[in-house]
Amino acid sequence: MQLHWREYDTMYGLLPKEDLIRFMEYLIVCPLCLIAGFVDSIAGGGGLISLPAFLFAGLPVHAALGTNKLQATMGTFVATVRYAANGFMVKELVAVGIVCGLAGSAVGTSLALVASDFLIKVFMLAALPFVAFYVLRTKNFDLYAENGFSLGRTAATVAVLSLAVGVYDGFYGPGTGTILMLVLTGVARTTLNVAAGTTKAVNLTTNATSMVVFLANGATLVPLGLVAGVFSIVGNWLGSRFFTEKGSAIVRPVMLVVVALFALKLIYDLAF
Repeated sequence: MQLHWREYDTMYGLLPKEDLIRFMEYLIVCPLCLIAGFVDSIAGGGGLISLPAFLFAGLPVHAALGTNKLQATMGTFVATVRYAANGFMVKELVAVGIVCGLAGSAVGTSLALVASDFLIKVFMLAALPFVAFYVLRTKNFDLYAENGFSLGRTAATVAVLSLAVGVYDGFYGPGTGTILMLVLTGVARTTLNVAAGTTKAVNLTTNATSMVVFLANGATLVPLGLVAGVFSIVGNWLGSRFFTEKGSAIVRPVMLVVVALFALKLIYDLAF
């Protein structure tokens, strides 16, 4: 009979059972959180890698969600600071993005309590081929910024988009950073750098808010989250450095990977 790794005991005298379990959790989670941080800092969507890692390591769903938010907040903070230091943030856009993103998230969370998410998953799965086509054909994400709006109109557009994406984030969530970057460059006509900076600021705020809620309810494995957060910091630091140096040349392939992961997650959610 084949046993799950959690069921092996100390027959070989190498590690006590509980220590072996904890070691395997760290061994599974930490490298994947580094990769997730790298991906998230460039194109968003790191949660599509890190959250499954916590679940695969055997954490209960709520503990996985809470611990994931802790490591994600730590990593996103570093990326946000780096983008701010590189001048990728326009304070007016960041301010309205944060406020409207939080408001939208609250609305989406309320909707999630009374509605099924089946239809929105089907809609997102149907939309993904068009998203992939847009990413493939767009060689210059700064193209629309060349004929950009005035600051006031851009801020108003960012507010509406952040509200809408915030609703989605509260209702379902995966891929929020990627979606926000796409609509900020394609609809609000911001540069790729400004879109990345605004997205990181909004994500940091929503992640930190969720983290506090999970911590207050005791749904976080703090030691594992802190160690995973260190790996996430390294990934975010490396990713934000690559973004600064290579811009859209690295955004396109990373974004396509995120879209593919998103599609797989949607298919899995719908099937199971």
